[in-house]
Parts: sequence; C-alpha cells; structure tokens
Amino acid sequence: MVFIKEREMEIPGVDFGELDGENRSKTMSLLDHACDKWGFFMVDNHGIDKELMEKVKKMINSHYEEHLKEEFYQSEMVKALSEGKTSDADWESSFFISHKPTSNICKIPNISEELSKTMDEYVSQLHKFAESLSKLMCENLGLDEEDMMKAFSGSKGPAFGTKVAKYPECPRPELMRGLREHTDAGGIILLLQDDQVPGLEFFKDGKWVPIPPSKNNTIFVNTGDQVEILSNGRYKSVVHRVMTVKQGSRLSIATFYNPAGDAIISPAPKLLYPSGFRFQDYLKLYSTTKFGDKGLRLETMKKMENGHSA
Repeated sequence: MVFIKEREMEIPGVDFGELDGENRSKTMSLLDHACDKWGFFMVDNHGIDKELMEKVKKMINSHYEEHLKEEFYQSEMVKALSEGKTSDADWESSFFISHKPTSNICKIPNISEELSKTMDEYVSQLHKFAESLSKLMCENLGLDEEDMMKAFSGSKGPAFGTKVAKYPECPRPELMRGLREHTDAGGIILLLQDDQVPGLEFFKDGKWVPIPPSKNNTIFVNTGDQVEILSNGRYKSVVHRVMTVKQGSRLSIATFYNPAGDAIISPAPKLLYPSGFRFQDYLKLYSTTKFGDKGLRLETMKKMENGHSA
C-alpha cells in the first residue's frame, strides 16, 4: 500500500498491479479499508494508457486557454470579486460531457475533432476500469460481482459522463471557493487531476485533508451517495471541496460511473438484516442453531420474512 503524507494525514493508495498475483488478498483488503474508512483513495497501475492521459490533459488545457479563459475572466462573478463582493457561485470554468448511454460531445462548443476522438479513446479505457472497480467493490461487500452494475443499469445501462473543469487563478482566494462543500450524488467518481496545482480537499475525522496533485497519472477515486445507499451505509460518500489559489490554474477531469436516470436504487438485499419478525420465532430458531453460523441464522429469518418456512 502506498501512502502520501500531507499534514499528518495519510491518503490510502491501492496498486491494482497486485490484483493478479499472490498479493491479491492483501490488495483487496486494502481496497476495502479505503472504501470503508475513507471513501477516497489513489489508484496506480490502473491499466489506462498514461501517454493518452497526458494527451487528454494537454488538449483540455489548450481548449480552456483558447476558448474559455477570456470568457471566464469577463464574467459578472469575476467583476464582483474585484470589488470585494462574493456570491453563491463556484470559481470554476466547466462543461459536462455525456458518454453513455448517449454521447453529447459533438455538441460541446468549439470541441475539435482531435480532442473529441482523444476523449472517446480515454473514456473507453476508463469505462472498463470503472466496471472492474465496481466488481471489486461488490466482491468486498459480499455481493455478486455484477450487482452494482445491475443496480445502476435501468433500461439502458449505467450512465457515464465527465465534468471537465478548470479552477483559474483567483486574486482573492480567501473570498471564494473553487467548488463549495458537497458530496457527489452518483456512484463511483474517477478523477484525472492536475499534476502541479493543488486545491482539492476531503473532510475526514474533523479535518480537511488536502489531496496533493496527482503524479505519474494516478487516478483519484471517491464514492458517491448511491454507493453509500447500495452498500447500506458501509461505503460512505465524503464531503469535499475545491479551494482557490492565487497562482496556478488547476485542471480537473472527473468521470462519473452513475446509475441510469430510471434506475431504482436501494440497499443491496444481501446487506440488509431481516425485519418484521416476531422475537419468539427468532428464539425458536436460535435454540437449535445457537452454536452455528449467525449469518446463516439471519438468512433463514429473511426467508421466513418473505414467506418461506424455516
């Protein structure tokens, strides 16, 4: 396990290159710990082409400089800040690309054909990684490996989209957030972020934990509200924010593996305790299974709850 130390808080890192060897069990345990106790972690050896990741970052930065930067600094929010006024707004320049079930990338203003093709190639690899990660999470939760994928599917399969954001230099960082405190509404979030400029922070154990820039194109992962619901509260979504800085413009390419709009979300049945039973029925079963496996006893109670005999 790799740890990045910052202000006396260690951010967990998981090496996915260890999943196919003798260290698989240990790596799965580290992944479970990161999901259970943190809700965010770094992933290396994720299998995504790192040269492609560099190309994506370079092209997005160029797109911002050529088409978005001037518009941002001419906005009313920027003018108000220059006068010392703040607003309920975020100091960011962003747009959203939908990939699945349908793509809208051709409708994004000023997106070049080369950038569109590069993003499609990157997202194709990232989607495979997201599905693999969802299966590993399910395995650690004691679910069938495709349970999350099925829960997210709806009628057209899980949704997949990317928020592309730049957090420009801010003359008054004490007055503005890049992005205000929030949890993510969706499922699994995969972040390709700046390798130089900081700003992302997560709240853990009463402290704001700064997430350092990503070196060597590691992917930063966090879990959203729907994973918390599906896991019956075991894998919690975590409050986070983006701080502004005076020097440097931070890049964030956050891709969301989310439920489809018509997906029906609920805790996975396997993770729920039995409910609505009479205690005397439980005692009757307990009297014959006291020294047996508790899990099997609870599963029997679930079946009784659903109308099956013990």
